[in-house]
Amino acid sequence: MADFGGADLDAFRTQAREWLNANFPKSLAHDTEAQTRAMAGGVELTGDMALWRDRMGEKGWGVPTWPAQYGGGGLSPQEARVLNQEMAALGAWNPIGGMGVGMFGPTLLEYGTEDQKKKYIPDIATAKVRWCQGFSEPGAGSDLAALQTKAEDKGDHWLVNGQKIWTSGGQWADMIFCLVRTDQTKKHEGISFVVFSMHQPGVEVRPIRLIAGSSPFCETFFTDVKVPKENLIGPLNGGWTVAKRLLQHERSGMGGRAGEGGKREALGVIAKKYVGEDEHGRLADLDLRTRIVMNDMDLKALQQTVKRAALEAKGNSGPSATTSIMKNANMKVAQDRAELTLEFMGHQGLGWEGADFTEEELAAVRGWLAGKAGSIYGGSNEVQNNIISKRILGLPDAAPSK
Repeated sequence: MADFGGADLDAFRTQAREWLNANFPKSLAHDTEAQTRAMAGGVELTGDMALWRDRMGEKGWGVPTWPAQYGGGGLSPQEARVLNQEMAALGAWNPIGGMGVGMFGPTLLEYGTEDQKKKYIPDIATAKVRWCQGFSEPGAGSDLAALQTKAEDKGDHWLVNGQKIWTSGGQWADMIFCLVRTDQTKKHEGISFVVFSMHQPGVEVRPIRLIAGSSPFCETFFTDVKVPKENLIGPLNGGWTVAKRLLQHERSGMGGRAGEGGKREALGVIAKKYVGEDEHGRLADLDLRTRIVMNDMDLKALQQTVKRAALEAKGNSGPSATTSIMKNANMKVAQDRAELTLEFMGHQGLGWEGADFTEEELAAVRGWLAGKAGSIYGGSNEVQNNIISKRILGLPDAAPSK
């Protein structure tokens, strides 16, 4: 792939447009819902979606800015933005995703050895291997550093025993990146970051059924799981630093994707189907109309802020504490949209199953319920507010209560 820059961006745009026109299946154009469902955990891609994934993986454009020597696209951030623009014009969605792309891969590129990058990155870039995260435990949620999953040194390998909770996609994952305790005498400085297979003996996964009816999260148990010594990412007992960086990448993805993914029907247009129009063709309910417009303004403001932050961060090595702001803002906009949708649907927004409700109405109910978790995963809103107050605003710690 040629490295276009400056005035050559127009040449890259032409090349990207030609490649996308030749390789993106037109049957998927602008069908955001179908593409999103296909990207969901546990769904095996078939037909045009599988074809699109394979083509993007081979090209390296599923991870456009990752180094080409590991299977990435080798593009500059400017070229990647041009690629996103051309994909959006076609209604195309990036079919390469998941925790490998959004969390582990960027962290490995920073902290991994050359051998580790060559071993793991290509399979992430082509979506051949699914990853999950082993961080939280029943007694270590917001206070993650209190984790107790232990890795004992057995000479040529670690022996891991313990339990993780809220392991997203654990039942479908091939590999896990996991925080383990390698020093019992220290808290933060006694944690290491390791990776290992989810298919080996000693790994047990139990899906947790949520209120929305799905089971994206799991309990995960480790009993005498062998982890090769070369699977340590970063320094021994230095896993807390690696984990903090990974969480920044996670929050960057949760906040930075706001509004992407092809075109979707405007909320006001959908609302008219249920509430009706006034004599001027506007949504008949003035108060509802105002709140929908405010939600749309919040979304647009968030999108502009994300773009501005990306431009300001061009000279930095990666995401910063501002990802906490983006994460909280994105979750608020999404949750408000879900609430508004159920409100204007009225009793049609109360369905769980049955022929009396459309597929879109049922999806709205389940999406509203599932979206409640957004205030918790990736670090709760309260945790993000603490990060914002300390690392961005420079506020002192709260005085201890007497």
